[in-house]
Amino acid sequence: MKALHEQEDQGEHELYYFDESGFSQASSVPYAWSPIGKPWEVTAYSRSRRLNVLGFLSRAGKLVYHTTTETVTTETVIEAFDQFVIQKDPDTFAVVVLDNASMHRSKAFRRKRVEWMSQRVHLIYLSAYSPELNLIEILWRQMKYTWLPLSAYLSFERLREEVHRLLGGYGTDHAINFE
Repeated sequence: MKALHEQEDQGEHELYYFDESGFSQASSVPYAWSPIGKPWEVTAYSRSRRLNVLGFLSRAGKLVYHTTTETVTTETVIEAFDQFVIQKDPDTFAVVVLDNASMHRSKAFRRKRVEWMSQRVHLIYLSAYSPELNLIEILWRQMKYTWLPLSAYLSFERLREEVHRLLGGYGTDHAINFE
């Protein structure tokens, strides 16, 4: 990764980290502070609709994302990559780091790699079982355990609004410093 970061710093490419994450009212909220005698109460849901977010995050603060309430499949991931290719600068070479999830290794996904390479997007797979190397995991953790207010879990619509607010405000309202 260090070499990829150095090459990015020298302007040879833009480096993005890709992954999916899900948000639901069944999400675990590990703890919350409240004034004495005024505890926060949030209904615990055993089943909830799920908002899936597929994201591309750069160390420079760029975030490209795609959301769906449908199950994430190979087709969903391909759609997110196609949107990423359309949104990126066509003159810029982009390197996307991703994990080895089965939908990232499927035949349909592999067939699209050639097309994406012609659009100046190159994929690099992480070593198996190494999520700590995927920087977008930090974003998911911050969103779920720090930035999302407890009130987001009161309804699915509220949760969806808050997740979209955080994603849309990334880089201005909230950011991660990777230095």
